[in-house]
Amino acid sequence: MTQQAQHSRTTPDVVVIGGGIVGLACAWSALRDGATVTVVDRDFEGDRTSHGNAGGIAVTESTPISVNGLYMKAIKWLFDPLGPLSLDWKHLPAALPWFLEFQRTGNEERFKEISFALAKLNNRVYDDIVPMFEDIGVMDSFYRRGALTIYETDEAFAADQHEWAFKRELGVRWRAMTADEVRECEPSLAPVFRHGVFLDDWAHIGDPKRVVIQLRNRVRELGAQFVEGSVKALDLSDGLAQSAVLATGEPIKGRRIIVATGAWSAEIAATVGDHVLLDSERGYNTTLPSHGISLSREVIFAERKFVATPLDIGVRIGGAAEFAGLKAPPNYKRSDALLALGKRFLPGINDAGAVKWMGHRPATPDSLPVIGQSPRASNVIYAFGHGHLGLTQSATTGALVADLLAGRTPGISLEPYSIKRFRN
Repeated sequence: MTQQAQHSRTTPDVVVIGGGIVGLACAWSALRDGATVTVVDRDFEGDRTSHGNAGGIAVTESTPISVNGLYMKAIKWLFDPLGPLSLDWKHLPAALPWFLEFQRTGNEERFKEISFALAKLNNRVYDDIVPMFEDIGVMDSFYRRGALTIYETDEAFAADQHEWAFKRELGVRWRAMTADEVRECEPSLAPVFRHGVFLDDWAHIGDPKRVVIQLRNRVRELGAQFVEGSVKALDLSDGLAQSAVLATGEPIKGRRIIVATGAWSAEIAATVGDHVLLDSERGYNTTLPSHGISLSREVIFAERKFVATPLDIGVRIGGAAEFAGLKAPPNYKRSDALLALGKRFLPGINDAGAVKWMGHRPATPDSLPVIGQSPRASNVIYAFGHGHLGLTQSATTGALVADLLAGRTPGISLEPYSIKRFRN
């Protein structure tokens, strides 16, 4: 038997590194195309960012986080120990290049470029995610009820009008609401909100963890093999197959490798010489299983930078952005601070049995994910860095990656999402 024939019998078409929502969506799309797939993850049953998100299908979030003026606000927030942004100063030397690039992305021209690139992904989300949800059996907890952004002050509402007008250019459907309309829409809210914006196309799911579990089960049913282990490097020395090398030294071979390990992806990309600015934007939340209030849709509290989502498993109050790296222990005082805000603006909410959580959002400074082939190794494909939009963009990322695997021209240009943009 020739070496090539032996590889064809024992080597899968694709090795997906990462068992979160994005990695599993890539595996699902590849399997539906007829590829053989192996999925590698350090702990398939363990907690992950995909389990604890707010559940939003946030197709209206087509502008980057770094807007004009935010950098100075962010500096002020850093001095509020329980404000919406926190930085562990021990992490500053590692995070400084990220923050410098974050500041540069706030200029008007780059802001628009990023926004159009995000919109190209978000405007096709339902075309990609609905078939995946149907196939894995979670349509019973997929709620297309819109979302509500609310404002306490006239000043904050007026300050955001330019961005709302631009979002309309990007394809976002929204309408302004009066204080009375806000109260009628969500009666459980405290009567302090003067303005609202209703987002027609936002949706949410009832339980993010359930989606991950059912997607993983479906990927297994479709024939994927699962290998548990932590990938430390890629080995491209074999001309016929690439290897994901585990911490034990064991190589997991595949003709193509997809790197979809969220906030840990930069370390793997670096082993083939690809540089990326990626950090963990640590998010916190508290889930209240016995909340005792009525809430129909996700509510975004504009000035306070947090959200409340009515999940099937309870109301989840989440938000915050903490930069402390991948190894620092959670600071659950941030969950407590979010809960305090939730109790203030959702009076009467019951916090009995509250469950606190922290997760690592994989954030790039320009808010764009990294999707596409490695410029150094065409058989390595990246799918990470989705920040707050991992669930939202998961199926779309999977579909684009499947196009690359099958030699099809992707439906949108992948140039804006290439890891090459971090070379300069």
